Amino acid sequence: MKKLKVAQFGLGPIGLESLKLAATQASMEVVGGIDIDPAKVGKSLADLTGVESLRGARVHASFDALFASVHPDVILHTASSSAEATLTQVRGAIDHGLAVASTCEELIFPALKAPALASECDTHCRRTGARVVATGVNPGFVMDVLPLCLTGVSREVRSIYLERVVDASTRRQPLQAKIGSGQDPTEFLAKFKTGKAGHAGFQQSLALVAHALGWRLESVRETCEPVVAQTRIVTKFFDVPAGKSCGIHQRCIGIVGGEPRVVMDLQMYLDAPNPHDAIIIRGRPDLNVTLHGGVAGDDATVAALVNIVPKLLVAPPGLRLMTELALPSWLNPAATAH
Repeated sequence: MKKLKVAQFGLGPIGLESLKLAATQASMEVVGGIDIDPAKVGKSLADLTGVESLRGARVHASFDALFASVHPDVILHTASSSAEATLTQVRGAIDHGLAVASTCEELIFPALKAPALASECDTHCRRTGARVVATGVNPGFVMDVLPLCLTGVSREVRSIYLERVVDASTRRQPLQAKIGSGQDPTEFLAKFKTGKAGHAGFQQSLALVAHALGWRLESVRETCEPVVAQTRIVTKFFDVPAGKSCGIHQRCIGIVGGEPRVVMDLQMYLDAPNPHDAIIIRGRPDLNVTLHGGVAGDDATVAALVNIVPKLLVAPPGLRLMTELALPSWLNPAATAH
């Protein structure tokens, strides 16, 4: 069978890991990458990943440069958390009618903050035959897709409570930085209030849940407080003294019919004890599910990105939601393209 030609947009830590995973798939052929870093442009992907089978694939500075050399079927995008920025970045792929799987957090439910742009992009995708979807661990699975799957056995759903506790000491440097590790708590709180800190895509996850359940959101309330280190914490990337921020406690509440129907609670900080993901659904029947240890974010994000490709390719053209695609599942690396 013909292999899917895959290119990677964004060659940071997650992008490089997605390339490594894609390279193991019998159904995929990695044909190139895109990055704005001039130090990477022109290099072989083998030099960046250590995967020798990628020796013939090169880094390009733009879609135009990539398309002048190869013609991919699928773009894996890991370059932004902003829906607006992402849809601008992948415009070239949409113009060519390609499938784009992205880890952009705001793209989980783009109509929440960028309705006009989302509508325009959806129309353009339908015109060119392109397909675009965002996926990931959170958002993309733990606090939206997974609880929605659980409601498949519900006769009634009255409310959903979602809790995620993450030991950020085990995560990559950009995430430890994003949650304010080592920053002054007051300064971090000020950044959150101006939209420059906190976990991206939180409100979009909540909006996706409400949308899928047919609940009309009257309001969304979001708060974020820094978690302050009680003692010195040393990770591979940060040395955080007592009194400085070591993470976040972020909450989001969706009001429907005057009542809090969806409540999301995220605690992500260095050395957090008892990491877990919990889902409590009040309804008929009540459901109470806990994933002890939680879903390991970095590995799982890469897996979600690659695993969704076959589901995306059989979906109708358009700017798609995860809830509009077939149920995500593991992509057996030995399986060939259909």
